[in-house]
Amino acid sequence: MLQARCLGAAPEASIAQVSSAACPHLAARRLTGDAVIPIRPFLEHAPQLGARVYIDPACTIIGKVNLGDDVSVWPGTVIRGDVNHVQIGARTNVQDGTIIHVSHHSPFNKAGYPTVIGEDVTVGHGTILHACTIEDLCLIGMGACVLDGATIKRYGFVGAGAVVGPGKVVGEAELWLGSPARLARTLSDKEIESLHYSAQHYVRLKDQYLGVPGGS
Repeated sequence: MLQARCLGAAPEASIAQVSSAACPHLAARRLTGDAVIPIRPFLEHAPQLGARVYIDPACTIIGKVNLGDDVSVWPGTVIRGDVNHVQIGARTNVQDGTIIHVSHHSPFNKAGYPTVIGEDVTVGHGTILHACTIEDLCLIGMGACVLDGATIKRYGFVGAGAVVGPGKVVGEAELWLGSPARLARTLSDKEIESLHYSAQHYVRLKDQYLGVPGGS
């Protein structure tokens, strides 16, 4: 696991040095002056990057954020781990325009809520994930919103534009639709298979962006 730091933030590791190993596509652009790497610390916390991570230069990733191996983060996404932490598991893809944030401890919520996303999750374009838990192999549809303390169980599918309210639980292999989101039905075996495919597809796609042999 590599720690990303902004240039000038800490002498022991510059963001360009870290990105040369973890995100070479960003390091090369930073060194040629074409783009500023969109990763920066907050207070003493800096993002942690797994191996073969793809981060588009048009993203912003701040603070206590941990990205697992083969995670991809696509243009316009904001991941802000300032008042709590964000964990994103291996091979998860966070698509364009997504916002991921957390909640702080307060008199109304003593611990606050992190945002924890499992492995092989597909987070669709323009979603909002706020202080929630998404288990492995879920799909969050385009424009959906999952709010504080909500949990999406394994193989959970949140439809496009759905709003999963605070504290709600989407059960294993359930499809939830609407605003507010409600259980529509359980997923078929073929739909569950498609969740595996979606995660694998985005790993191959980000490998193409990274120039990894075999990405197709």
